[in-house]
Amino acid sequence: MITIKLIGGAKKSFSTDQIELDLDNITIEDLLEKLLDIKPKNTATLDTNNILIAVNGADSSAMDGRMTRINNNDVISIIPIIHGGSNKKIMITVGKKSIQILEIKGNEKIDVSFLDDLRKEFPNIKLQGISSNFILNLNHLTKILTISLVSDKENILLSNKIETDILLRFAATKQISDAIYFAGIKPKKNFILIAIGNKIILNNLHQKLNPLTTEIFSKDNSLFLKKHFQITKRHLDSVYSKNPLEDILIEKGAVLI
Repeated sequence: MITIKLIGGAKKSFSTDQIELDLDNITIEDLLEKLLDIKPKNTATLDTNNILIAVNGADSSAMDGRMTRINNNDVISIIPIIHGGSNKKIMITVGKKSIQILEIKGNEKIDVSFLDDLRKEFPNIKLQGISSNFILNLNHLTKILTISLVSDKENILLSNKIETDILLRFAATKQISDAIYFAGIKPKKNFILIAIGNKIILNNLHQKLNPLTTEIFSKDNSLFLKKHFQITKRHLDSVYSKNPLEDILIEKGAVLI
């Protein structure tokens, strides 16, 4: 028997938040096919291309992806990922969490204190800034954030704060000082501002910061990321997927346990 926990919009697809199936030694891909077969016809569509799947609290991306095997007594969590917005603002919904993504233009006056000041002004929002160089694309960003949110829910954060957990995972290190040095905010360098909170307050934050924003993901960071993490062609060729660099980066962020 395996237990499937349905989080956020996934609950609407099955009109329940939990399903138990008498299955054993199957892949995640097999499980998804089974779920689509038993899904009621008149419920919301389950977009299997935009979900994160955790097995016993661990992201399946750090295992064998859709080929990860599920065994008796395993607990599977299915978390939909929804994103949208413009080229200067992206909104992501993970489960019930609303996340706003902005890219802040490099400015010699902007440093770590910028975040501290924002946190004082918006105490109900969780904020973190990541050097733009350390984010490959929207899917990389979304998956790492989802891993941190799942870790928070399962009480297995790398730190006592989700903001720190996010920074550590993008830097792929458990050393906070290294994460801040490499992937933190630096004067004159663009960074991605991640804000988690109430949509109304997030909108207020956007209005305040809009003059400082620029187009998100306008730069290709693949060469920088391969060099920083010493990812060689051999590493890339060993990953059988459409986006091997993306998958390697997500795995690096997921396995820091």
